Amino acid sequence: MASGSKRVIIAAMLGNMAIAATKFTAAAFTGSSAMLSEGVHSTVDTGNQLLLLHGLRQAGRPACSRFPFGRGKEIYFYSFVVAILIFGLGAGISIYEGILHLRHPEPAHTPWLNYAVLAASLLFEGAAWSMALREFRRTKGERGWFRAVSRSKNPPLFVVLFEDTAAMLGLLAAFAGVLLSQVTGDPRYDGAASIVIGLVLAGTAAWLAWETHGLLLGESAHPEVEEAIRNMTLAKPGIEQINELATLHMGPDYILVTLSVDFADHVRSNGVEQVTSELDRDIKTAFPRVRRVFIEAQSPDAPVSSLAPSSTPDQ
Repeated sequence: MASGSKRVIIAAMLGNMAIAATKFTAAAFTGSSAMLSEGVHSTVDTGNQLLLLHGLRQAGRPACSRFPFGRGKEIYFYSFVVAILIFGLGAGISIYEGILHLRHPEPAHTPWLNYAVLAASLLFEGAAWSMALREFRRTKGERGWFRAVSRSKNPPLFVVLFEDTAAMLGLLAAFAGVLLSQVTGDPRYDGAASIVIGLVLAGTAAWLAWETHGLLLGESAHPEVEEAIRNMTLAKPGIEQINELATLHMGPDYILVTLSVDFADHVRSNGVEQVTSELDRDIKTAFPRVRRVFIEAQSPDAPVSSLAPSSTPDQ
């Protein structure tokens, strides 16, 4: 999955680098505000993809004494940073440029250059978008689109997909702004298109931030994974009940599992060791993303950590 994400990110980054250069060139020759906003948008996207690649590289580093569970959450951190950059740089500069152009409208020159750049950009963005869409479809399975995004533990895929979707919408808004400015002779349409581009980016950034913040804090594995682990545990001879089962995604391909189980009184210590070893092996075989399993033998009346917040009064 990581290799698929990397291919999608690299393809999008190369496309955005070429597109940003052509958009800035067109903006310099035509004076189009929407085209300048689109150039900023593509530049921000290029930087974002560099950050995602850096996050993937950091997440792939092995565990060490300082990070005993690895650094898989690096990709969650950098995905959240990307959302902030889209909002702050992409959306902020586009809206500011649009407002400036509305207050001081200037007619665009040689609009045919804008159309040529927008058409080429749509081809490049469309190719990158289709690649991201194809990879996301492969991973989403039978789930619906919104459910697949909310359940995904691999943010680079949907971050790039969201970015490319926003880019396509931005290009359509820029095209409409340039066309209306040319047809009506009113350059304010160009500024309005820049504001629309900024709003599209702001909405995209807000959704990305919402989807990645839970992963950054620490989300559990999918319920079907937890249910399967629960059934495997209860099927083991000698285990009478599960006191607590908790899972945590340490990265897209790293799940941590903790189990507190009650063994039957007749099970001796060597039997406990055998059952826990078998259970550890069976869970990791069934779910290759499970890297660490901690099993604690505990009586049902022993205190276990609660998922609810503590009600201890302030000291």
